[in-house]
Amino acid sequence: MILWIALLGGVISAATLAGGHANATFTVPDTGAQTGADIANRAFPTGKGLSGQVVVEGAPGQIEQADTKKVVEKTIKDLATLPHMSAVKSPYDPGGEISADKSTAIIGLTYNLGVNDVTPLTWKHLQDAMQPVADLPGIHVSYSGTPAAEEEATSQDISEGLGILAAIIILLVTFGTVLAMVSPLVSAISGLVLGLMTIQLAANVLSISSIAPILATMIGLGVGIDYAVFIVNRQRESLQEGMTVEEAIPQALGSAGRAVLVAGLTVSIALLGLVAAGIPTVTMLGVTASIAVLTAILSALTLLPAILAIVGQRIVRKRDRNLPRKAPAAGADQVATGVWGRWARLVGSHPIPFLVLAVVILAVLTIPLFSMQLGQVDAGSDPKGSPTRVAYDTLAAKFGPGFNGPIEVVLDPYADEAGAKKAAERIAKDAGVATVTPPMINTKQKVTLITVIPKSAPTDDATQDLVTRLPKEVQEVTGPGVNVYATGVTAGLLALSDRIASRLPFFIGAVILLSFILLLIEFRSIFVPLKAAVMNVLSIGAAYGVIVAVFEWGWGARFIGVEETVQIESYVPMMMFAILFGLSMDYEVFLISRIREEHLRGAKTLESVEIGLSYTARVITAAALIMITVFLAFVLMDNVVVKMFGIGLATAVLVDATIVRLMLVPSTMVLLGEANWWLPGFLKRILPKDQPV
Repeated sequence: MILWIALLGGVISAATLAGGHANATFTVPDTGAQTGADIANRAFPTGKGLSGQVVVEGAPGQIEQADTKKVVEKTIKDLATLPHMSAVKSPYDPGGEISADKSTAIIGLTYNLGVNDVTPLTWKHLQDAMQPVADLPGIHVSYSGTPAAEEEATSQDISEGLGILAAIIILLVTFGTVLAMVSPLVSAISGLVLGLMTIQLAANVLSISSIAPILATMIGLGVGIDYAVFIVNRQRESLQEGMTVEEAIPQALGSAGRAVLVAGLTVSIALLGLVAAGIPTVTMLGVTASIAVLTAILSALTLLPAILAIVGQRIVRKRDRNLPRKAPAAGADQVATGVWGRWARLVGSHPIPFLVLAVVILAVLTIPLFSMQLGQVDAGSDPKGSPTRVAYDTLAAKFGPGFNGPIEVVLDPYADEAGAKKAAERIAKDAGVATVTPPMINTKQKVTLITVIPKSAPTDDATQDLVTRLPKEVQEVTGPGVNVYATGVTAGLLALSDRIASRLPFFIGAVILLSFILLLIEFRSIFVPLKAAVMNVLSIGAAYGVIVAVFEWGWGARFIGVEETVQIESYVPMMMFAILFGLSMDYEVFLISRIREEHLRGAKTLESVEIGLSYTARVITAAALIMITVFLAFVLMDNVVVKMFGIGLATAVLVDATIVRLMLVPSTMVLLGEANWWLPGFLKRILPKDQPV
């Protein structure tokens, strides 16, 4: 306990002093869109820092009226004096943006701040400065970019608290004592704090996105409580069998603790497999989530045993303490009584009907997966009435739907003014183009930049087709000696989708292979890891199907604060596969470990399955309920991508802990019989021998 207090104190102090914060920009290396963006940024630097926009909307012609213009120009001067404001772009300057009907103007903002440096005070300063404009009759002010988006995100920081509250209730109902409830929470929260502070320290040397700590919290809290619950449950079982505290702790760690180690390492392997994506931001999401899982394992295997030693017999109810030691039950007599014992016997007696039922349910849930459309979730998906959503809708209405996702065409090397003008004219003739800005030319670096506003919205298929066409059309003007790139938000999205599509099969294969090897070593079986891989893929498919039904089809979307259907964010399926494949292994390893334990003691297959299921079903159900509530708590956040993760992860855990672990796994194991533990002779000689239980 003293070592853990010192460790937490040291890491928290170091992270606070170092001051690391999220600093990543989303990039897709080695793609035309990224190459073009890098060239444009070097040739036409816009300054460092976060950007935002203030959208001023009034009646037609009002923006150009003398009284309105006077107040707006005075306010722009005030904005330039705000703390950390590096540049303000006036709509009245050359190249400024005012709608055709003179009703709407855009004030561009650039801050010299990082994402985590934006505070509520930054937002207040901006609103105070804009108040004179907002007070004008008939004028409405809305905001996009930073700091508006950061302000909206910070208004939903109650998810962790709600998840912990739900865990408290479930643990009290499951274990019946305050100390049995507190012990897993202390372990999980300590591991989570250590993980988050480690991530904050890592942000000083690594490029970490702002969503990384959110996902790390979601996953770290969920698995941290689960791992601790498994160990506490086994400790209570041993104490209720009459063991002393000193005997029960090694027993709990030797069985449940070992299962936690294997399950946690499997989760980490799956998350680290995101390196195969070749997308730095996605890779770092996997690395940071893996850090949270590893610190959860460390806490469960070192801090929790210390807590159990201090709590002692008080972790069980008074009437169950100091019971005389029981002789181990044998065979069918060892199957637990109560509802889970009856369920275990029912599944064991009717494996084929339960197998068919489970497969049918999973197949139905997976059907929507086949209509999944990858895309981008932008401010158009923010809650109606929010400043960012109002700004998005206003810009789309006044400047066209494509204004929120311009395409930048980069020509390199190219500094021919006449040729650039011809290229812009060729682009303007495309049926999908709304407007084209005059070419910008950097004669020194020989780079030309043409900004294109599509007629269609950023997420429309027509816009993505335009991204593909434009470089070919411009190449007809410039000739073959010039590199032509289409970049910008939409082009980056298309590059991301292509990268994910090309890497996903290798990623899935690598994760499954590594997990197969780990489970092969642990259970000394070919069929157990093979079944685990197949069943985990089935539960992940069901989770994909549910997020498609909710977010693309709109089924129940309003209940979680999503007013309109949206496409699935491009990197979500890959990230979800890594997380879900790993999490699915938690319950797999815990259940199979107990079945294997009984089999090594001499029980037949049917008996070992029934015993393992009857003793683990209750705690698996409780642990799953905790994880589900933790994930669902994050649905309260406004960020639609976080909602996708919350719904998808909660669905997968629900399916995995019920359909898969309570029906599919036991029924297939009963049908396979002794074949479950078959291992080729050469592997028997290579792999570590089974240890006595």
